[in-house]
Amino acid sequence: MTGGSGFIGSHFLNAAFKGGYEVVAQIRPGSTPRIALLDEPEWAVGQLNSNFIKKLEECDALVHFAAHTPNQPYDSLEKCLYWNLNVSLSLLDQAYKAGIKKYLIAGSCFEYGRSGERYESIPVDAPLEPTMTYPTSKAAASVAFQGWAAEKNINMQILRIFQVFGEGEDESRLWPSLHKAAILGEDYAMTNGEQVRDFIPVEEVASTFISALSFDGVDSGKPIIKNIGTGMPQSVREFSEYWWKKWKAKGSLKIGKIPYRNKEVMRFVPLIKS
Repeated sequence: MTGGSGFIGSHFLNAAFKGGYEVVAQIRPGSTPRIALLDEPEWAVGQLNSNFIKKLEECDALVHFAAHTPNQPYDSLEKCLYWNLNVSLSLLDQAYKAGIKKYLIAGSCFEYGRSGERYESIPVDAPLEPTMTYPTSKAAASVAFQGWAAEKNINMQILRIFQVFGEGEDESRLWPSLHKAAILGEDYAMTNGEQVRDFIPVEEVASTFISALSFDGVDSGKPIIKNIGTGMPQSVREFSEYWWKKWKAKGSLKIGKIPYRNKEVMRFVPLIKS
């Protein structure tokens, strides 16, 4: 797997250990897992553009979580495309040369972009209309990976993850920054919170990826895409108020004190199919 020290990747490792899997995990030099691990994988230390052929020859499937600047502020489009498309595609080529026939790819709900606002529940075949650099690179990678999988006649799943949250999440994001303010007894400034999202705990995402390793119903050369969410949309305000109350926060939620981000998409709700 790639992204072994990342937010979702760390949780995936623990879910894999619980499931009895042996894992070879790529990790950047000097990086450490976001959460405490139940065990240690066989680490493959190196940037994503390293040569991992020998390590890949030990594996039955490639699970790809690694991503360049998945949190705002995003890097330039050029750099996002380099890492999330070009380097990632080169890694898939390495895996193919190593004999791997199964590929499980972490996608993003933000690939849908403006398209999300036209759907109550976004189907996987909705147009990809990303509005910023990182989502654009992920959308481009999704298209390229599907073409690559068809050409190579291998098994591929792309799981587009919706609003994941939980332990080990980057401190700049909503849930951890909200938690920090609650614990410290501080007020928390936020937008009006009208954005509608499908918030899914990271443990559920990790479990879904473990289940997907069976590759049931996935045919060679016919990549499939699935949305990963709970099917229970909430506004950002509802989500924030729920956790603020749950944590018995002493401060106040200062709703409407900050503006929405530039090019904010107001609705990302997935159509979930079994």
